[in-house]
Amino acid sequence: MTDSDAAGAAAANVPPPSALAGAFRVEERRREGDRILYVGEPLLPADELERRVWPTFREAGYSVRLTRVTDTEPDPVSGVELRSRRYALVAEPAGGGIEGIPWTNIVMFLLTVATTLFVGSSWYYEQVTGPLDLLTGQSWQFSAAVLSVLAVHEFGHYALSRHHDVSASLPYFIPFPSIIGTLGAVIKMDGRIPDRRALFDIGVAGPLAGLVAAVMVSIVGLSMEPITVPQRILESSNAVAIEFGYPPLLQLLAELTGRPLEYSNPQLAVNPVVFGGWVGMFVTFLNLIPVGQFDGGHLMRAMVGERAASVAALVPAALFGLAGYLYAFADVGINAPALWGFWGLFTLGVAYVGPADPVYDEPLDRRRMAVGVLTFLLGGLCFVPVPFQILS
Repeated sequence: MTDSDAAGAAAANVPPPSALAGAFRVEERRREGDRILYVGEPLLPADELERRVWPTFREAGYSVRLTRVTDTEPDPVSGVELRSRRYALVAEPAGGGIEGIPWTNIVMFLLTVATTLFVGSSWYYEQVTGPLDLLTGQSWQFSAAVLSVLAVHEFGHYALSRHHDVSASLPYFIPFPSIIGTLGAVIKMDGRIPDRRALFDIGVAGPLAGLVAAVMVSIVGLSMEPITVPQRILESSNAVAIEFGYPPLLQLLAELTGRPLEYSNPQLAVNPVVFGGWVGMFVTFLNLIPVGQFDGGHLMRAMVGERAASVAALVPAALFGLAGYLYAFADVGINAPALWGFWGLFTLGVAYVGPADPVYDEPLDRRRMAVGVLTFLLGGLCFVPVPFQILS
């Protein structure tokens, strides 16, 4: 066995090759940045191998996964470069912190602030003649409402990822001049999930945290005065009217606060901050769809194990069925059927990719199972079959 970086590996406190005896025959150990590669031959099936060596690497502060590597080396006789495919155990620091300034995250966030401010100005019917108009009007209220809900959701995932020593990035906000000014936000998880408990905790943290934020934003928005639709908009032949469907949870909050979601006077409209809460609830429902690596897919995989694949297989059919029913039997136009048809296709691809598989697959405790059931019930309260209709 050769060891191209033995001194560096020892300093990093990574396990020696002898610690893998009986599980993996190490032919070479080398460092590639923060990663340590143990190249050689597995002596056990992949799943059993990872479970066997995981505690050893975990105690040293590393996560580990089995992969294939392609090496190029000269033929000793002809000198021709030859490629060889070999197995490697790749050890990476678990739960690595943030190094340097995350410029990509910052730039994408600032761009999303700009797009949500711009879209917010249209919800408040503000005339924008320059960038400063976006900062001096009311559109910042809409922007803050939407971004706060998305940020709390993603930082819920991030916090629990760090708690379980799973490497995760800061949130990436996605700017897009849609009706909400963004396509949402995501975090990237690079590390393996150690067990079902970690998979559940990371998956449930985002929806629950985001839902709390959505409820708070909705209550704030309901307490604010409605906005007045300018007469020029009401009389314009080019104006487009969008009618939103309100989920049961938002309707309940309106009842509890005694504030309406709709007004008989066409010149009055609910404050756009309420729409920020609507966004949070809609995002919560979509994320809790129990398929693949959606939050709901993480929960289902953690709660029922490999049977989650059977549940995921039903999801696209259910969404296609909903789209077909709305198109054939409900007088709701084409927007809602097209929306659920798109999500049917999207979840079909997500289901094909499959869920995240934890290293250890022991069942969850009853407390987490109860929290999971409650989370799906709350997600159901965020569902509305016709989220919006474009009327004209």
